Amino acid sequence: MYSYDSRVRYSECAADGRLSVLGLVNLMQDCSTFQCEHVGLGLDDMHRNHYAWFLSAWQIQIDDLPSFGEEITTSTWSHGTKRLLAYRDFTLGRRGEPPCVLADSLWFVFDTELGRPVKVPERQMVYVEDTPRVDLPPTSRKIAVSGDFTQAAPITVTRQHLDTNRHVNNAQYIQMALDALDELGLALLPWRITVQYEAMALLGDVLVPQVFVGDHARTVRLAKPDSPDGEFYATVRIEERTEAQAE
Repeated sequence: MYSYDSRVRYSECAADGRLSVLGLVNLMQDCSTFQCEHVGLGLDDMHRNHYAWFLSAWQIQIDDLPSFGEEITTSTWSHGTKRLLAYRDFTLGRRGEPPCVLADSLWFVFDTELGRPVKVPERQMVYVEDTPRVDLPPTSRKIAVSGDFTQAAPITVTRQHLDTNRHVNNAQYIQMALDALDELGLALLPWRITVQYEAMALLGDVLVPQVFVGDHARTVRLAKPDSPDGEFYATVRIEERTEAQAE
């Protein structure tokens, strides 16, 4: 397991003074990237060997969020691989206390010269350990949507959305979904967030948020405009905690 300690920064906080969802996801992404650097397989190695780790799906459960200035520990580990997928988990919590955030994620290695996913190379198995998976339901690679939806304002990708891979960063899709819910007055307090990543959005691309409302949940499909086949970039499902789940 790889861990690092930090404090909740002001720039990572939402309006209520607690760690924002965007800040949370960035902390977890930073943790996995720090581990890559720690084992010698960081950004320079990826560039030299023309590969990148891309995220296929997230499942994040938020039981609580620390506040500004609190000391926190973020941890990550991989508990295995299967075919093209690698399984990576995360926890985040106040330092010295049990985690208040659990996350499970599915990743794949993308060959940037071939332009396609490849089998996880043997040298990447350095991340795999026998620490068990976090206590969450199975993480699905597909999020189903059906019925009518309400459309929020289209989003044009700008440079602030991009990361070193020159496409929209994983965390930004989640923030776009949250912003769409706020715009439509459909926001709820996130307890479990699941994300399906389908296509890479690049500079200048337009994403159209389609919001599907369910009991204690909202699903936001970030669709490609005017796609006759219903193509999309990502689907984000946000669930609030029910009384039964709180028990």
